[in-house]
Amino acid sequence: MKLKYSSILVLLLFVSTVAKAVDLNSKNRDPKYVESIVARSQKIVDKLGLTDKTIAKEVCTIIANRYFELNDIYEIRDNKVKQVKESGITGIEKDNAIKAANNEKDAALYRSHFAFPASLSLYLNDKQIEAVKDGMTYGVVKVTYDATLDMIPSLKEDEKAQIYAWLVEAREFAMDAENSNKKHEAFGKYKGRINNYLSKRGYNLTKEREAWYKRIEEKKNKK
Repeated sequence: MKLKYSSILVLLLFVSTVAKAVDLNSKNRDPKYVESIVARSQKIVDKLGLTDKTIAKEVCTIIANRYFELNDIYEIRDNKVKQVKESGITGIEKDNAIKAANNEKDAALYRSHFAFPASLSLYLNDKQIEAVKDGMTYGVVKVTYDATLDMIPSLKEDEKAQIYAWLVEAREFAMDAENSNKKHEAFGKYKGRINNYLSKRGYNLTKEREAWYKRIEEKKNKK
């Protein structure tokens, strides 16, 4: 069966897109900063176990560029807020100007958020993309999920699914956060939601936590 002309064109465009090397967005940046970001990105890539060195390099560059992009977005916001504070305006006018700077930051984050996994999808499968997201958020999803299940062994399957879904949702916000503290804050909000959810489901979190700590201590003593 012959491919239609339009299908061939789409295929050629896809191949050329994949084949095109990704440029590191390092222009006008501190070389030491670039080096640290590339090293951080490389650590994430190393855990993927990619055998193709070319693909590994492209993925590393995409991740590094995302860090640069986030830095730029927040730097623009910070500069605008600084200008507002130095302008001498006060009251509602000042508050509105700062709010506008943050709204522009949020809009920039939203526009760029989905482009990142889309770029990764040219080289990685869904599972690998999830691993990249976990790498950029310190593996908090797995650590928190495993700890919650360990703390409350009686959790039902639907409760486990809800907890995991919220943690994955939190990760999306954490990925766009400006620093490690803000990333943990994003997870903290969802951890609070999870605790409220479990309390409403009848779990006594204080007792569950005390029993969990006791089990941990008992395991330590047996070693």
